[in-house]
Amino acid sequence: MALAKKRIIIIGGGIIGLGTAIKLGRKFPNVEIVVLEKEPDVARHQSGNNSGVLHAGLYYKPGSIKARLAVSGIQEMIAFCQENNIRHEICGKLVVAVDPTEVERLHNLFDRGTKNGLKGMRLLKRKQMLEIEPHVAGVEAVHVPQEGIVDYVEVAHVMLKKIQEAGGQVVTRAKVIKLDQKSNGWLVETENPNAPPVISNTWEADYIVNCGGLHCDRVAELAGEKRDVRIVPFRGEYYKIKPERQNLVRNLIYPVPDPQFPFLGVHFTRLIEGGVEAGPNAVLALSREGYTWSKINVVDLWDALSFSGLWRFMAKHKRMSWDEIRRSFSKELFAQALQRLVPDIREADLAPGGAGVRAQAMSPEGELLQDFCLVERPRALHVLNAPSPGATASLAIGGEIAAYVSKNFAQ
Repeated sequence: MALAKKRIIIIGGGIIGLGTAIKLGRKFPNVEIVVLEKEPDVARHQSGNNSGVLHAGLYYKPGSIKARLAVSGIQEMIAFCQENNIRHEICGKLVVAVDPTEVERLHNLFDRGTKNGLKGMRLLKRKQMLEIEPHVAGVEAVHVPQEGIVDYVEVAHVMLKKIQEAGGQVVTRAKVIKLDQKSNGWLVETENPNAPPVISNTWEADYIVNCGGLHCDRVAELAGEKRDVRIVPFRGEYYKIKPERQNLVRNLIYPVPDPQFPFLGVHFTRLIEGGVEAGPNAVLALSREGYTWSKINVVDLWDALSFSGLWRFMAKHKRMSWDEIRRSFSKELFAQALQRLVPDIREADLAPGGAGVRAQAMSPEGELLQDFCLVERPRALHVLNAPSPGATASLAIGGEIAAYVSKNFAQ
């Protein structure tokens, strides 16, 4: 199999796939870059259903890939937004210790951010906190000035335009259903999942990059990988604060992470298009693209329930799992969780919001993978874990992937 012009195929048209296409196009100007996306448009899932926060790298373990790419990634994303007139705002974030038992963890978080290279952070006492967020609870806080908000769907569409202007292709309605490795490349078979009768196409590629997001483990399996680590979909549900009560939150208010809780917990986010969002919780989604309880995919559900890692995870976090489900069905309980950060919030202040599904990689032991996971293979690279801050760091992740690819791909 030989192509007249070498071709790299990226599977997945989310923001990481698109960022990777941009960086590969720059790294290999004489190579054809093709993105295959199963949906009718880009950024339909994780990239377009998140809180729109620009994360600076406060929470992540120093020395991890996630910490390094978050810190460089927010700078690169802000520059990209400035260059392309994309709506964004650097509004700052307050991370709050709601009582004295959380102060030590707050200080540890400040130290972690300092080690990760964040500049301008401040430890605040209560009086200083109230100058930034007059309605916030808590005894101390960390102020992270470089964090902000952005429209990631707009970012993705500008990325799409950049790829096309550079001569790359983004092919939608192209679900990858088969990968055959040949001696010098791959045959990639796609189908249009939205059109009866199904139309199949076969693409030749010298190299593939798997940015399949919610389906990345399945794409990797098509390429011959074992699914030892599996994507388990967790839905995060949001409420919006009613307009007349949005004065309770000025910008971003986050909790100190609880080491006993595998997710960050509910928080408040001002949105770039206006309004304030509150959430998310974390409940098992009954479909990998299940944004409501009524959306059930039997294959996805069995895939999760037949995975030993999920049962071990739930056994470790029985109380949390049950509480998250209860909050999903009770606005009153959801409001109570929010009151830890902003006591004046009432159930009546909450209006229905959106939801997102997080592609969380989980080990057979029931542990969530904390770092980004990039797996290199001959003529292939698989992105098997890139949750938050994946959107913020998408261009930096793309640069990391381009560096990996350049080691074993010759033009």
